[in-house]
Amino acid sequence: MLKTALCHLLGIEHPIIQGGMMWVGTAELAAAVSNAGGLGIIGAGNSGPDWVREQIHLARGWTEEPFGVNILMTSPAAGEVATVVREEKVAVVTTGSGSPEAYVSRFKQVGIKVMAVVADASMARRMEKAGVDAVIAEGTEAAGEVGEMTTMVLVPRVVDSVSIPVVAAGGVGDGRGLAAALALGAQGVQVGTRFVCSEECIAHPRYKERIIQAQDGSTVITGQVQRRAVRSLSNRLTHEFQELEKAGASGEELTLFSRDRTYLGLVEGNLDDGLLLSGQVAALIGEIKPVGAIINGMVTEAEAIISGLNRGGMGGG
Repeated sequence: MLKTALCHLLGIEHPIIQGGMMWVGTAELAAAVSNAGGLGIIGAGNSGPDWVREQIHLARGWTEEPFGVNILMTSPAAGEVATVVREEKVAVVTTGSGSPEAYVSRFKQVGIKVMAVVADASMARRMEKAGVDAVIAEGTEAAGEVGEMTTMVLVPRVVDSVSIPVVAAGGVGDGRGLAAALALGAQGVQVGTRFVCSEECIAHPRYKERIIQAQDGSTVITGQVQRRAVRSLSNRLTHEFQELEKAGASGEELTLFSRDRTYLGLVEGNLDDGLLLSGQVAALIGEIKPVGAIINGMVTEAEAIISGLNRGGMGGG
């Protein structure tokens, strides 16, 4: 059994955390991940406090295991969502798109564990100083907002820079990724795109199928001009966005052009004009499965790989 410091910190069976996925990271998916031994996460995204509270209550009706809420620090509702999470005493908060420093002490006062997504070692050190319980080192392979460093380089760099547990994110979709992350010194992994292609995820079937059909090079990064790089599946929207960037469109124009495109893609299934968030790991995903099968498969495969390496039986002839 793969028991790490992260498992003990969060009270979970397997060192697997669900990514905080805007619009599709609902209570149903979070509860399924937690019931399967991981840590389910409700993705608050830009939703308001009432929706988040409702999702927390729904999740508690479906699981008795720990689960968390992901808060986007750039969301206009971040402060109100943080208040709801604190009032509800959710087990864990993960944060992204900015620093949670203003909220860490308030969360910890009521026993909430805090994990912050980081894209470099300096931010990881800053988060440790702020008092977070763990950091999520997210490589550029991941879906959504990304930095420049690959997971392979970022994770050991962060592990060497902090004394708190490190979670690897970006490019993890099966047991090989889990085993590799542990070998790099991580105490667990965060998985997003693979859970989109689960039976319990409310993402539109067309969006799921597009992920399954992905090949090498099917994802693209846009938004560098705005200093907000986002990885998604390549489509008409991303092509038009890149053309606007090349033409010198302002940040305001680009923001206006991309408004509401995420919901259009993920929930409504508009494959041409919606933003189809996806990590590079999409090329490794071949089918839609129940969450339990995904997690059990990852753990079983990782255990076999680690056992084989320990026996010296994985080398070439």
